[in-house]
Amino acid sequence: MSDTEFRNVAIVAHVDHGKTTLVNAMLEQSGVFSDHEEVADRVMDSGDLEKEKGITILAKNTAIRRKGEGKNGEDLIINVIDTPGHADFGGEVERALSMVDGVVLLIDSSEGPLPQTRFVLGKALAASMPVIIVVNKTDRPDARIDEVVEEAQDLLLELASTLEDPEAAEVAERNLELPVLYASGRAGKASTENPGNGNLPESENLQPLFDVITEVLPEPSAEIDAPLQAQVTNLDSSSFLGRIGLIRIHKGRIRKGQQISWIHYDSDGNEHIKNAKVAELLRTVGVTRVPAEEAIAGDIAAISGIDEVMIGDSLCDAEHPDPLPRILVDEPAISMTIGVNTSPLAGQGGGDKLTARMVKARLDQELIGNVSLRVLPTERPDAWEVQGRGEMALSVLVETMRREGFELTVGKPQVVTKTVDGKVQEPYEHLTIDVPEEHLGAVTQLMAARKGRMEQMGNQGTGWVRMEFLIPSRGLIGFRTTFMTETKGTGIANHYSAGYGEWAGEIKDRPTGSLVADRTGQITAYALIQLSDRGTFFVEPGDQAYEGMVVGQNPRDEDMDINITKEKKLTNMRAASADATVTLEKAHKLSLDEAMEFCGADECVEVTPEGIRVRKQILSATDRARARSRAKAMNKK
Repeated sequence: MSDTEFRNVAIVAHVDHGKTTLVNAMLEQSGVFSDHEEVADRVMDSGDLEKEKGITILAKNTAIRRKGEGKNGEDLIINVIDTPGHADFGGEVERALSMVDGVVLLIDSSEGPLPQTRFVLGKALAASMPVIIVVNKTDRPDARIDEVVEEAQDLLLELASTLEDPEAAEVAERNLELPVLYASGRAGKASTENPGNGNLPESENLQPLFDVITEVLPEPSAEIDAPLQAQVTNLDSSSFLGRIGLIRIHKGRIRKGQQISWIHYDSDGNEHIKNAKVAELLRTVGVTRVPAEEAIAGDIAAISGIDEVMIGDSLCDAEHPDPLPRILVDEPAISMTIGVNTSPLAGQGGGDKLTARMVKARLDQELIGNVSLRVLPTERPDAWEVQGRGEMALSVLVETMRREGFELTVGKPQVVTKTVDGKVQEPYEHLTIDVPEEHLGAVTQLMAARKGRMEQMGNQGTGWVRMEFLIPSRGLIGFRTTFMTETKGTGIANHYSAGYGEWAGEIKDRPTGSLVADRTGQITAYALIQLSDRGTFFVEPGDQAYEGMVVGQNPRDEDMDINITKEKKLTNMRAASADATVTLEKAHKLSLDEAMEFCGADECVEVTPEGIRVRKQILSATDRARARSRAKAMNKK
């Protein structure tokens, strides 16, 4: 394979700017798919949740072979990493960047650089990587290509000025000299010539993009004859091969059956060296893995045979164990409690994984491949505190477990605080909001209630206003639903981490209360009709309720216990209204994300394969009243 050139590149961008669609086009134009093969719209989004949400959750790699396109006429293999654009999956971005030597920054021709563009770009510049700017979707009718290019270059300069490493800052500034590409991923076209707003690039294909990648990105280290030095950057599994480690080979070569040194770390960060054997070696061809006898420096390969291998471990020459630095990721900012289902309906929700042992085993399994997740014990033996980057990252985990047959109790998301010099600090976020001008006042008021501080505001001249806030991460818990209501579904909000700051004080979680069932039984239409003026309901006639279950939302800022199972008494007297037709308002069935946002401080979410319910942590109304009395007495003291 020494007659092969490599380029390792990550595609980074904000959510929905077209990363996965562009990779699809790159694969199709490189002959990866056969003529009769049916190709999915987003072949790299392999998970059900990724396809449903329309976002990339896990960083994935593919290998594109371009025959004779190396600088010296060799075959060129471009290893492409498709990365998440959402800051909640930042651990995936950081892990992906450890595999590559440069990035392609994709920016929407209308929206321009958005907050999570800044997030992933900042990570790449800190790693001293060259950045190729690609303005995508040039054929959008609202494209503003020149302004977007200028905004992207301003962002490069701004981020370069914040880098502490002078060498990284210099590399970042040199990125301004690199060619800018203009593309339409869906049409499969790219060009170095600006096609003008609303037009497709004039080229016939993506060849200009391949050419710029080849010329601009550095060829990986070619120390093929040096002692082996590789790092595990991702994990997979196979029913036949067991655990599979995806590795970036920095030096030397690795062969099937080779004896190597495996350097791994325990929970305290202590280094351990063991001998291991490469049972199977795999290389990526397109989107599939095929057996191989050898892989060399610069390539990305996969190995099996080490059952306990973890992300960040090093694989080295047996006689020269020289480990690479561990992969470091940002600290978690949001936590929530995940435990077994403890509601009266436990075991009746269609799940077959109900025990604490099963839940703990599944969380431990998630830790293997998710470098940004932490699982900590709690006072209860059947519940654990799970920490991650954001609400979306944690909700994806819970939704995945629900679909796997788990029944869970999930607590309200909380922020992960830390104490510095005796003072409590909490995580903050940079929040960017785009709204029509008529909603400016409502959004400003909403932000003030959540301790958000406006840092910048600008009118885009199109009837829309862009506002930038610094807000505690707590202020974004349960924010989305209220925000969409206030802006009538038109608002756009994006955020990324701004580090830690002083505790901002009390933030009221929601302005409404809960309607709580005061007894167990089957919900009746008669009861819902009688209570229809009390608020909005989450349940329908025939659903099963239990004491302490939240069945609706009270417009007032207080909880209300109601009899949701009341039946009409039967008499031999005919009512005057007997023939009147009463129409029940359709119940608002909560999704998992909505339930987590709605959940109050004294509530939790019951998650089963067949449904989502919000419930009080203390089910008995009497016990809840006693708990409130004790809390008031403690506050007075």
